[in-house]
Amino acid sequence: MSAPPANLEFEPTPIGGWLPADPGRLAAARAIRLDPGLRPAFLAQGAAQANLERLLDGALCVTTGQQPGLFTGPLFTLHKALTTVALAREATVSLGHAVVPVFWVAGDDHDFAEGNQAHVLTASNDVEHLVLRERDASAPLTPLYREPVGDDIARLLDVLRVKLPETEFRSGVLEWLERHYRPDTDLASAFARAVSDLLGPLGLVVFQPTHPAAKRAMAPWLLRVLEAAAPLNDALVATAEDLQRAGRPAPVTVGDGATMVMIEGPLGRDRLLLDAGAYVARRAGERWTHDALTKLATDDAQRLSANVLARPAVEAALLPTIAYVAGPGELAYLPQAAPVYRALGVPAQAVAPRWSGRVVEARVRKVLEKFHIAADALSQPEGQLEAALVAGELPPAAREAIGGLRTALATEYQRLADAAVAVDPTLRKPIESARNAAQGAVAEIEKRLVAHLKKQNDILLQQLDKARRNLFPLGRPQERVLNLTTYAVRYGPAFLDAVLAACTPHAPTLESLSDSA
Repeated sequence: MSAPPANLEFEPTPIGGWLPADPGRLAAARAIRLDPGLRPAFLAQGAAQANLERLLDGALCVTTGQQPGLFTGPLFTLHKALTTVALAREATVSLGHAVVPVFWVAGDDHDFAEGNQAHVLTASNDVEHLVLRERDASAPLTPLYREPVGDDIARLLDVLRVKLPETEFRSGVLEWLERHYRPDTDLASAFARAVSDLLGPLGLVVFQPTHPAAKRAMAPWLLRVLEAAAPLNDALVATAEDLQRAGRPAPVTVGDGATMVMIEGPLGRDRLLLDAGAYVARRAGERWTHDALTKLATDDAQRLSANVLARPAVEAALLPTIAYVAGPGELAYLPQAAPVYRALGVPAQAVAPRWSGRVVEARVRKVLEKFHIAADALSQPEGQLEAALVAGELPPAAREAIGGLRTALATEYQRLADAAVAVDPTLRKPIESARNAAQGAVAEIEKRLVAHLKKQNDILLQQLDKARRNLFPLGRPQERVLNLTTYAVRYGPAFLDAVLAACTPHAPTLESLSDSA
């Protein structure tokens, strides 16, 4: 591992929320022997090749997952993956048993709007929005593993070539993207292979649940979920109500006969609903008997997939996982999945929060220090912080005069109101209106003074704007917007090592896997 760049800092923004494993999970994971037939569903490069062999030979695993993102998506995907690497290493030591990090690529996901775009910070410090193409609102909800990358990718790669800064690492980063994001592949495969290529040397094994071997292995578990659909419906509703009564979120809508299984049909990926002893696709209206779905699971398992609440339970049945590394959204909804685990007779794995934080480059740190502000101050709506800082530069005499005038207006108008209403009670409102108008006039004078100071402080405003684009691009946390190419072209492989170094101290803070499992 190379030394982290001296001009980079990683500032944690913890999300918390560890969920302990069900009793017996560690024993259940140790009892799982991975089906050798699943080997083709895994991708492993570099150190990950040895980890895959360990997994097939009885190692445990820590998993994480994410839907495919363009050019690997926002930085939080990297944070999830490297938290998983760090936690697997920590668990290997604490358990005295090999634990392998595994990344589950959610290629069944059909949210094209999330998977077809990326944001990068350009050489001129602008946030560049890269969009592969638009999908018509009426188009089928095609899973991303069936969505071609297509010829549009060449245009986006050209944009990166022009917009990213010229560094010694740029050509290598572009070659990595071009190697995997090709017109003749699909978005899920491009993502999976790019992640494997990037993080395999750090030991991360990539799992493709959309591979035919994986689909065949998962099909029996999905049939069991369907068989239990009626009691599961009631249990999921009760669990959601219990969570809400306890003041906890239940963000996934359940009930009304919605099963936890999805089917690919004429309108794309569709939810199966219980309907008079059979099943019907929610949007397409196709009806299925249980026997017909059982036959489909044998003949064309590719068309079946788990929804967000069934997916982690199927994972726990299939892989010897002891913990899943989750983001804040998953931490919110995973407690709702408890009935699915029970229906499958599978103890739940622990859920560990991923490392969350931001990259603070030296040039950005200098701006924060110059104005004596914390990074979070830049999360305020654009212009608000600038106005406060500029207002602080008002000449003391002007600031004191404005403050004194406001106090005097409030005091004297109140005295006038008290005296006037004793004579005529209807005068209170006119006096209040006059007071408000006077205070408004003072505020307008202050506003003009601040505006003039802003013009004199263009450099200040430009520096704050650049810092905001780095830390809160588009007004959102950096890790939820910027793509890793922003930093990979600037710092090369050392950036990955630096992120892993930031994630590593986070791993021991996670609850003991041996105790919780």
